[in-house]
Amino acid sequence: MDEFEEKGKQRKLKVKQLIEDLNSGKDAKISSALKSLQVNGDISVIRPIVELLKTELTYQMEQEILEFLADVKVSKAAEEMISILKDDHFSDQRQKVLTTIWNSKIDYTEYIAEFVEIACEGNFLEALDCLTIIENMEGPFEEHHILECQLHLRDYMEDTDPKDPQKAQIMSEIALLLKGYDLEIDD
Repeated sequence: MDEFEEKGKQRKLKVKQLIEDLNSGKDAKISSALKSLQVNGDISVIRPIVELLKTELTYQMEQEILEFLADVKVSKAAEEMISILKDDHFSDQRQKVLTTIWNSKIDYTEYIAEFVEIACEGNFLEALDCLTIIENMEGPFEEHHILECQLHLRDYMEDTDPKDPQKAQIMSEIALLLKGYDLEIDD
């Protein structure tokens, strides 16, 4: 085994130990593990960290976890975060995860349709967070993404269930943003 493989193996063992520390239930250990994962972690640690949000945490620990997630800078993490948002297992944590995304430095432009879908399916606060995320996207947007967004909105509007007036207002704002993005594509 060469030196590179050995270092990779050691790093994996260290990450495994840090994930175990996350699940210790002890604030000091969790905090220390989070700090160490900022240096030694990779995208594989995101899901176990979000899993922590499902447990009983002090306010301080929850804030540290949310800050950790918002500080992730690796663009490959976007795909994992979207996967978590769409996973029903994490439905109770969705709004918190959305908050970390709109505080993130990662570009989520290619996932605009997923945010529109989450806004359509979610509650008022989730829709509001999605609106904030979409407003902060820099683009450019691909036409097929905007078309997919428009399909999600159409399905939302055609749904005969009574609509929350506050959420309906947010959805109207998302529709206006998308119309503007669509016009930019046509130019």
